[in-house]
Amino acid sequence: MNEELTGYQGPATMEKITSLAKRRGFVFQSSEIYGGQNGAWDYGPLGIELKNRIAQTWWKEMTQLHDNIVGLDAAILMHPRTWEASGHVENFTDPLVDCKKCKTRFRADQIPEKNLAEKQCPECGGELTNTRKFNLMFKTHIGPAEDSASIIYLRPETAQGIYVNYKNIIQSNRMKIPFGIAQIGKAFRNEIVTKNFIFRTCEFEQMEMQFFVKPGTDEEWFNTWREQRWQYYEKLGVKTNYLRWHRHGPDELAHYAKDAYDIEYLVPMGWRELEGVHNRTNYDLSRHTEFSGKDLQYIDQDNNNDRYIPFIIETSAGLTRTLLMLLCDAYDEEKVVNEKNPGAPEGTAGSTEEWRTVLRFHPGIAPVTVAVLPLMKKDGLAELAESIRSELKEDFATDYDQAGAIGRRYRRQDEAGTPFCVTIDYQSKDDGTITLRFRDSMEQVRIPRAGLAERIRQEIKEYKRIK
Repeated sequence: MNEELTGYQGPATMEKITSLAKRRGFVFQSSEIYGGQNGAWDYGPLGIELKNRIAQTWWKEMTQLHDNIVGLDAAILMHPRTWEASGHVENFTDPLVDCKKCKTRFRADQIPEKNLAEKQCPECGGELTNTRKFNLMFKTHIGPAEDSASIIYLRPETAQGIYVNYKNIIQSNRMKIPFGIAQIGKAFRNEIVTKNFIFRTCEFEQMEMQFFVKPGTDEEWFNTWREQRWQYYEKLGVKTNYLRWHRHGPDELAHYAKDAYDIEYLVPMGWRELEGVHNRTNYDLSRHTEFSGKDLQYIDQDNNNDRYIPFIIETSAGLTRTLLMLLCDAYDEEKVVNEKNPGAPEGTAGSTEEWRTVLRFHPGIAPVTVAVLPLMKKDGLAELAESIRSELKEDFATDYDQAGAIGRRYRRQDEAGTPFCVTIDYQSKDDGTITLRFRDSMEQVRIPRAGLAERIRQEIKEYKRIK
């Protein structure tokens, strides 16, 4: 590659991802005008569209495509005993140390062992405090009095809302094992260290599915869900050579887990957890039975009313982590040569030698599916373009751009990850055809306006990533 060409700055880095995210309106620092709030981020116009597409795609995958999985939206505020039963009050802690000199705070398990043993700060060499446990739950009070009886927690995970509603869903929806309950919702963790953009934050969203199975069938279902969750990322068009499985060793397993695997993705800062698939055994329902005094056994009416506490296979993914992964996965820079627009006057094509930044999102999750671009603002082209957009926006997320040279407008849409551009020119007025331009290949084809929506639907259905 000739790196002296204008615009090229090397492969993707977190600095490039964060810069693009702000420049194009994906993600902003929360409360930025006041200096920003650590561990909190706001999702702009393109960011919320992408986030919603990811959530909708996951929801369809988990509920619409499975006859035995239903949805739930549980409250963020739950009875405090919930978190005693789940083990979060006792066990949901990280080891914390502070530097007495530079005041930097560290998770003790994430600094070199030598520094921890010598109580030496890895940043400035100052003395470290003794290690102490730090509970990650946000604690607050409910009601007018702030005393021990009014303590309540912002939920640190969404799974417990599923467990405490498991019997309600069996009874109201006549569910039979095996079955699952899916939920997307906010969770809150008072992280010691928040870093790497939106990867680790205090406020985030989870996409979790808890699958209830008969004891003895759990290992088979565990392997089934591992396979299905890997296939999901393949359907999203994610680069599979950037994905891998990580199995939890004995020292990594959570107190409730029999077995656990993480799907990891190679983001610019290294391999990081994207989604976990866990065999949680019957730990959670057994604990809630003990703490609530309610019988949470499943009654198998098809098998002589056999009673048992189900095992649970969990799939748990972070919505905002998935968004970051897809930004990194889609990011590309490439040389552009001789991109022209059929029917355009001379001088309106893009430069013959430049680098373009492009987000290669799968069209099914792209924040904008199709952009409508009139070649000129005059001579009725803008009005024609607006009428075409009105037709398309019934079925697709659309954008409209009439400012600047057509090549520059293509570049703006490439940076936003828009898979299709529709260009309206003078020929469009004469014969009713338009130019459909493809983001990944930059190929441009002339087709009748009447067949545009169906062509886009077909292209989305048959989409294959080419790079």
